[in-house]
Amino acid sequence: MNFWITIRDGKGMQFRRRAESVGGGLPLGFLLVISLLLFCGAERTNVGLIYESTEPDLEKIFHLAISKANEENEELQFHGVSAAIEPGNSFETSKKLCKMLRQNLVAVFGPTTNLAARHAMSICDAKELPFLDTRWDFQAQLPTINLHPHPTSLGLALRDMVAALGWESFTIIYESGEYLATVRDLIQMYGTAGPTVTVRRYELDLNGNYRNVLRRVRNSADFSFVVVGSMATLPEFFKQAQQVGLVTSEYRYIIGNLDWHTMDLEPYQHAGTNITGLRLVSPENEQVLEVAKALYESEEPFQNVSCPLTNSMALVYDGVQLLAETYKHVNFRPVALSCNDDSAWDKGYTLVNYMKSLTLNGLTGPIRFDYEGLRTDFELEVVELAVSGMQKIGQWSGEDGFQQNRPAPAHSLEPDMRSLVNKSFVVVTAISEPYGMLKETSEKLEGNDQFEGFGIDVIDELSKKLGFSYTFRLQPDNKYGGIDPKTGEWNGMLREIMDNRADMGITDLTMTSERESGVDFTIPFMSLGIGILFRKPMKEPPKLFSFMSPFSGEVWLWLGLAYMAVSISMFVLGRLSPAEWDNPYPCIEEPTELENQFSFANCLWFAVGALLQQGSELAPKAYSTRAVAASWWFFTLILVSSYTANLAAFLTVESLVTPIDNADDLSKNKGGVNYGAKVGGSTFTFFKESNYPTYQRMYEFMRDNPQFMTMSNQEGVDRVENSNYAFLMESTTIEYITERRCTLTQVGPLLDEKGYGIAMRKNWPYRDTLSQAVLEMQEQGVLTKMKTKWWKEKRGGGACSEEADSDASSLGFANLGGVYLVMFVGSCFGSVYGLVNCVVSIYLSARENKVNFKTELLDEIRFILQCSGNTKAVKYPKNSSRSNASSKSKGSSQSVDSLPDDNSEAEASEKHERQAKK
Repeated sequence: MNFWITIRDGKGMQFRRRAESVGGGLPLGFLLVISLLLFCGAERTNVGLIYESTEPDLEKIFHLAISKANEENEELQFHGVSAAIEPGNSFETSKKLCKMLRQNLVAVFGPTTNLAARHAMSICDAKELPFLDTRWDFQAQLPTINLHPHPTSLGLALRDMVAALGWESFTIIYESGEYLATVRDLIQMYGTAGPTVTVRRYELDLNGNYRNVLRRVRNSADFSFVVVGSMATLPEFFKQAQQVGLVTSEYRYIIGNLDWHTMDLEPYQHAGTNITGLRLVSPENEQVLEVAKALYESEEPFQNVSCPLTNSMALVYDGVQLLAETYKHVNFRPVALSCNDDSAWDKGYTLVNYMKSLTLNGLTGPIRFDYEGLRTDFELEVVELAVSGMQKIGQWSGEDGFQQNRPAPAHSLEPDMRSLVNKSFVVVTAISEPYGMLKETSEKLEGNDQFEGFGIDVIDELSKKLGFSYTFRLQPDNKYGGIDPKTGEWNGMLREIMDNRADMGITDLTMTSERESGVDFTIPFMSLGIGILFRKPMKEPPKLFSFMSPFSGEVWLWLGLAYMAVSISMFVLGRLSPAEWDNPYPCIEEPTELENQFSFANCLWFAVGALLQQGSELAPKAYSTRAVAASWWFFTLILVSSYTANLAAFLTVESLVTPIDNADDLSKNKGGVNYGAKVGGSTFTFFKESNYPTYQRMYEFMRDNPQFMTMSNQEGVDRVENSNYAFLMESTTIEYITERRCTLTQVGPLLDEKGYGIAMRKNWPYRDTLSQAVLEMQEQGVLTKMKTKWWKEKRGGGACSEEADSDASSLGFANLGGVYLVMFVGSCFGSVYGLVNCVVSIYLSARENKVNFKTELLDEIRFILQCSGNTKAVKYPKNSSRSNASSKSKGSSQSVDSLPDDNSEAEASEKHERQAKK
């Protein structure tokens, strides 16, 4: 008996020897093999993996790939060595990789975070050990093989998609600077002469969300977006985008991340938003399906819209297969390495260069590399999120670009079963403006001619597109349909559909989970949410002292303090400055007294005159008083200019007063506002099923106060107009009402996001066909035109459109009442003070001259009532010396000590009189 035995020596060379059996016993060759194994020890080919602890599936698919490689090649004995690290922990990466190197590694798969991967890459570079990279990276270095498509190639794919889809303008939304290389070609796509390409970066704000940048995106003129970011942020980004109203039928997205198919896309599946992206892993691939079944131990691993198999997982699997394919041709024996010395594997670069030359098909398609170790010539699938799930609409490659091959509608495959041509359907509807209404005409109409409205037009447009005929039938009780809580049975329009008395139902019929349990819906033909209908805020009457509004109370206080400070400064400096002491009689060369014009009363008058821009007769002479006066004038100039500039706005603007601003105010009955909703409607059901505390509180209020609930929307609208009441209803209906009833408005943001759809029986074969037609109507703008027609044009629409008023509004007495009051109070004070001063002066004069006070008062009154003449005779003249003495203020005069002492008082008085006469 002869057979061959393969023996591998220590230098990696292998020999084949023939063994012969001896006497039917053990062959001599077998004994030789046993002795060699005992001497050299059995060697295994170890492959290393360093992965983040947050990605345990990477380890599972790594060992699955090694088992698969060993099964396909009996001579291959790969053994996986794996170690978990904390995400981004470079120190732990270095420590565990150095420990792995002692185990005779032939290659290492690195972590997916940049910092940890670069540390592992540098260690492998020093040891010349092959490093297989599965992450998004811009450059490769020896001895690295990067299995991930290059970001620049991904940017070219995005550019080709935008061009093929015909986007003339769009917004690029990227996460961080590392993605700029990907969007560079998109930014430069149209150059300077083409349409505008807006670039925005999304990042967390102080509140930990992206809503600020999303609101700016929503307020822009773009409806097409290219989003490039990591899977750590994209799910939350789209969740918040839906919250701010950016995930509706009006918007289109291209996602520049090859892992986007792993997101939970079910919340956006029925939103009508066009979401397109690229993927490297196709769940339809038989090899991918086989691996997923083994990995997740399930016959149906892809049961929902998303696919759990990430690019990193697929690339690790492909990397192991690439390594196994290499070892079919090159069989090097690895050596133990250490991070503490200069040891290196001299065969590492040879192994890497051989891997670069190989070509094979893996889970991620064709695998080829350029001379730098970067992946090239790969293919990407272009997929779109549809109602039925992910739908392939084309593929992209570097050689052929984007080739679109959108599949034909499902009904074209089975024309007899799914075509609507020449079919006739019964459509049930309910009276609800503006979705379904009876025509306003004096003629008697029958059949479809008696109906009009938005829903009627939608069915008519669908019939023209798809070739079917229809008959409208009115729901007798006008109920939309739901499960009766008492009987547990369906009612309304939905019951008609379920009992086959109608084929379709259309009105403002909200798609809810309860209704979808009984019937099917098309994709939404209109997106909306629950809003609060309330009366418009009332204008607050102007305040009496509204003329003080341009300045705050603090400014007025500081102004008063500044006024007093300047007045006191002028008074003190006027007394300290010699230049402010003047001769009251210029004709007297040597006066006995000097007079100061800055008495305290005059200082107050000087300051207030400057403040009111009126001035005064007082003129400062000293440098000190002039400096204070100039600074005060400059201050009042700026202050009065600022006051005048703001005064017009504050006199004309009237504040709006509303007792509620949002649902939280409403739940607390702020301002005594009661509220309710339509009995049995989807709005009431929303509050009933909500777990949010505010909405739970509102549900309990409506449940405990049935008198505030209504049987129809019209009843609720009338209550809002005639009482302190708020009505909860769909935002689209609120928009319709506020276009016609100018005293009503919507208060606060929307409370949820939902849509209206066309109802039909469960598993109806025409659902996808109708949904596709509705989607086409959205893309072509047909539904938008219909909404404009019925909301803003027909049936009194546009009555409340606000037009800009170019004429300035005139001011009423209420706006200037405070100014009149100030004038009246000032005039009254002056009059009363003048009257009192006159009476007191007459009384003092009468007492001094010893005459009758009553007689003097009557004489003075008679003179005043004559109202003529500006001169008045002095009834009781005083001598000059007394007059002079009494005419000067004691505080504003100063004696002159330098007058000659030899002049007597009589001579001085006589001289003074002569000079006065001159």
